[in-house]
Amino acid sequence: MIQAPEVNLDCILPELILVGTGCLIVLAALAVSPARRYMLGWLALLGVVLAGAVTMWKLLVVGADYGFGSMIRADDFTHLFRMIFLIGTGIAILISIPYIIREGLNHGEYYALILFCTAGMMLMAAATDLIIVFLALELFSISLYVLSSFARKKAKSQESGLKYLLIGGFSAAFLLYGIALVYGVLGSTDLYQIGAALAHSGLAGNPIVLVGMALIIVGLGFKVALVPFHMWTPDVYEGAPTSITAYMSVGAKAAGFAALLRIMILGLGSLGHEWGMLLSGLAVLTLAGGNLVALAQHNIKRLLAYSAISHAGYITIGLVARNEMGLSGVLYYLLGYAFTNLGAFAVIIALGKKGEPNLEIRDFAGLSRRQPIYAALLTLFLLSLAGIPLTVGFIGKLYIFIGAIEANMVWLAIVGVLASAVAAYYYLRVVWKMYMETPAPEDMERTRSGPLWLGIGISAIGVLVLGIMPSRFIDLVQLAAKCLPMIPR
Repeated sequence: MIQAPEVNLDCILPELILVGTGCLIVLAALAVSPARRYMLGWLALLGVVLAGAVTMWKLLVVGADYGFGSMIRADDFTHLFRMIFLIGTGIAILISIPYIIREGLNHGEYYALILFCTAGMMLMAAATDLIIVFLALELFSISLYVLSSFARKKAKSQESGLKYLLIGGFSAAFLLYGIALVYGVLGSTDLYQIGAALAHSGLAGNPIVLVGMALIIVGLGFKVALVPFHMWTPDVYEGAPTSITAYMSVGAKAAGFAALLRIMILGLGSLGHEWGMLLSGLAVLTLAGGNLVALAQHNIKRLLAYSAISHAGYITIGLVARNEMGLSGVLYYLLGYAFTNLGAFAVIIALGKKGEPNLEIRDFAGLSRRQPIYAALLTLFLLSLAGIPLTVGFIGKLYIFIGAIEANMVWLAIVGVLASAVAAYYYLRVVWKMYMETPAPEDMERTRSGPLWLGIGISAIGVLVLGIMPSRFIDLVQLAAKCLPMIPR
């Protein structure tokens, strides 16, 4: 007789709030006129704020909670990732309100899909069972497939959604097959039971388990855009609506790494040497491929797409280090990356026109003379992406590189530093155009919007506060990192 697991809805209360708000938006869209659909964005933002308040209450008061037969674990690790997703979603909604009106995409399901997607990402961070990981992956992936092609009248957007759907389906198949192989040998999909079985049964060297491990890395490698599983990223980022590009660049990456951290550390910790070597190689390929190809880009969205690929390489270094410093660096990096990348895309939206014809890097020439505030803000975000001191990007990279050095992987830290030097060139190339070149003949327009300015302001404050006063936030990520057992090398 199969015994149903104990249902504890309280441990997924933030996710339920988002799903409930999304359903409410779908119903409200039927009664709201197209001219007033912008109000649905504020309703979505209210749901995000409420879910964030519940998450903070659980983080500060309740502590760890379990549910559904311990398939879901709401601990400090989960709560931190929930905050990353909610911060990213809140900023994405703010910058979306004027963007989708300008682009003629003001449909009610837009905000509902974002909330459903965020709920899937949050569930992925809370999952301690491979079945829940897969279900959460599909929940947020299906939403992103639709959102990527949301500009239905644009051929590039349709191409973006189709490519993401096809390659996402392949990646899900790899992940599911890997899960099946691990289950077939170890007889469980629970990460704690998998970890115990590998540690005490002598199956750590089983070739089927190793193949399953590799397939899981491949499946999640697609989601976080590790080379050579990155092929979809530039085209999808370029073709998707810019607000969705900003959202997925932060959310999908954080969700993928949340799952990788849980699976690799909790479940496959006994195979740390094996997956450490594999991920080290992927990190080097990702840093080289992402940064070198970014040098040749002329479109700002494609440049940021290859930039996002390279940042996956930096984050992987922290995972490979598998010590407290490295894992804390991963969490801090993802938190700072949410503010930085969303801020950069928000400025691009603010400078854009209907149809977004001016996304070439040459269009930013002389921007400091035409729009000095926007030029300064974009410079701030680009410097943070480059890892310049006094920004959050510098602190995140510093922790990751120190983690690699403490793990006796000095060579990997050196590769990361060299990659950062290459990345600084293409980021500063945009800054050079804004400040040193003559203005472009056709002036950029400004999208004047309170929500957009609020999103940019929150992002800029986050980049500076986390870069100048990191101590309080570092304490938070260290608590979250301690939820994962350190693996002896």
